[in-house]
Amino acid sequence: MPRSSLSPISSNLPDGTERRALQLLVVDDDATQRSLITVAAKQAGHEVTVAPSVADAIEKLRAARFDCVTLDLVLEDGDGVDVLREMASAKFAGSVIVISGMDGKRRSAARSFARSVGIELQSLPKPLDLAALRISLANLGKTAMGLPAIHTWGGVATDAIVERHRA
Repeated sequence: MPRSSLSPISSNLPDGTERRALQLLVVDDDATQRSLITVAAKQAGHEVTVAPSVADAIEKLRAARFDCVTLDLVLEDGDGVDVLREMASAKFAGSVIVISGMDGKRRSAARSFARSVGIELQSLPKPLDLAALRISLANLGKTAMGLPAIHTWGGVATDAIVERHRA
């Protein structure tokens, strides 16, 4: 179960701002995918809880607060949209990153459903690009603190470059 205290993560941002660890729920029935997502998130300093099924995800969502859920759309005991429905009825206020091998139409349909019930949803295709996941989690960590997202690629903070060109 995730910790209730917020752990600061040292930052490489120019102003030395600290981010806080996200409480992340990883919902995927594929053990390899769960492991990849878990390792990437933990290396970034986030707290991770895993759920290999719809039933387990719903149980964990009812028992604890999460900032973000990574969600596969096809699970052995149901559909990721079933998890989104439960999140909507529980007034989930965090973010969702759908990580699925389903085609773009299915991911788009999940995104539309999520929007219709007030859930912020991003989508990443499988095979998972770990760099894209790390950037998404870093940006969610910033927005969870009320700070603007800073997009990084290859260790370069693009907002800092934009600011230099505006000056």
